[in-house]
Amino acid sequence: MASSSWEYFGEIANVAQLTGIDAVKLIGMIVKAANTARMHKKNCRQFAQHLKLIGNLLDQLKISELKKYPETREPLEQLEDALRRSYILVNSCQDRSYLYLLAMGWNIVYQFRKAQSEIDRYLHLVPLISLVDNNRLRIQERLEVIEKDRCEYTLEDEEQKVQSVILKPEPEKADAVVLKKTLSCSYPNFSFTEALKKENEKLQVELQHSQANMDLHQYEFIQHLLDVTEVAALYDSKKNHKTVEYSDYSYSDANGDKAHSSNEKIHKKNDTHSASGSSVSEKDLLSTGGSYHREDWHTDLLACCSEPCLCFKTCFYPCGTLSKIATVANNRPISSAEACNELMAYSLILSCCCYTCCMRRKLRKMLNIRARSGDPWG
Repeated sequence: MASSSWEYFGEIANVAQLTGIDAVKLIGMIVKAANTARMHKKNCRQFAQHLKLIGNLLDQLKISELKKYPETREPLEQLEDALRRSYILVNSCQDRSYLYLLAMGWNIVYQFRKAQSEIDRYLHLVPLISLVDNNRLRIQERLEVIEKDRCEYTLEDEEQKVQSVILKPEPEKADAVVLKKTLSCSYPNFSFTEALKKENEKLQVELQHSQANMDLHQYEFIQHLLDVTEVAALYDSKKNHKTVEYSDYSYSDANGDKAHSSNEKIHKKNDTHSASGSSVSEKDLLSTGGSYHREDWHTDLLACCSEPCLCFKTCFYPCGTLSKIATVANNRPISSAEACNELMAYSLILSCCCYTCCMRRKLRKMLNIRARSGDPWG
């Protein structure tokens, strides 16, 4: 999927803006950006953790002094250049389109592997031990720890499943349900309509860059992602239209005609794509008519609504469901026995409600979801 398209974006303009910032400060910026990443969270945090080891080592040394020596100045400058590109990579996992980051999944994984390899290589070119008069043994130990820290950058199973959905040649309405659930985690404080609009705006920026670089393959690839957002918008519009028939809301015929014409455009693939025809129309985005508080797309964390089987499993085997929830909340594998033991401990000391309250708070913190005012369970 056009690896060059990932590399050229921001290389000239954004990297140039970081000129003059030393390696230690750049590492601090990368660590901060990794904590706010919306996509590739695990890869970002692993990468940041590895750079912390390097930062702790460089922090003991006076970089300004090391740059006075010819044998250390060039590799240090190369290291800083690699760190600037790494900052653009990590920061992009927060700023760029979520769907684009998801679709480019394995390409970005490769970029993380490449970035760590490049940074480690430049670090080894700096003859740190020969230049340090004291604490040579300690410096050597830190270098060995850095060398042994081999991070496994990959794409999560859930991300691979969603990636396969959005990369289908022909977007389907059924895929909108998967897309809705995925975007709910990325945009916890937005309605589905607002999230689609944000994604559309970011994809339009990607489209403009592909046009400026005359990358036809990338242009068609982003055009496909825009089609995916259109199908999702139409599906949500029709779903809400059926819902509000029982309320005081109504829609004009113009909106319905617009949805029909846009739907026809999606399924009639033309050889020549136009940027103007690829965006989600304002009428489609605004025709849902529902407010954020009326929507339930943020509440179905474990697919209980779309998978009734999970409800039956919970009745007969509650420990399994508790284990799943605890695993997500704690971001580590929790066995059913461990989950039940925690529940029993809370029940004996406090109450079951305190246990669920604790889990809810962890989930909200992890998914960056604000608690509603007056919510007694955090």
